[in-house]
Amino acid sequence: MAAIAFDTHEFVKKLKGAGFSESQAEAVAEAQRDSLAQALDSQLATKSDISRLELKLTEHEGEFKLIKWMLGIVLGGVIALVLKAFFPVG
Repeated sequence: MAAIAFDTHEFVKKLKGAGFSESQAEAVAEAQRDSLAQALDSQLATKSDISRLELKLTEHEGEFKLIKWMLGIVLGGVIALVLKAFFPVG
């Protein structure tokens, strides 16, 4: 669970100053804190999330190298064909 700095006491004071009762202000503050915590949990990556991603990327490193070589060969072939079409020999 992600930690969140949310001053519920100050939030309750502001709500009470705006006309909320003590129990209403506390309920709203608790709901606000819970919704912020839930949003952070669903949108922020944890250290373990990042570690898993790094592991997956290193597992596929060989495949990335192969794809780069294949793209280089295909690009070289296309360039050779274009050069042959625009600059015929003989």
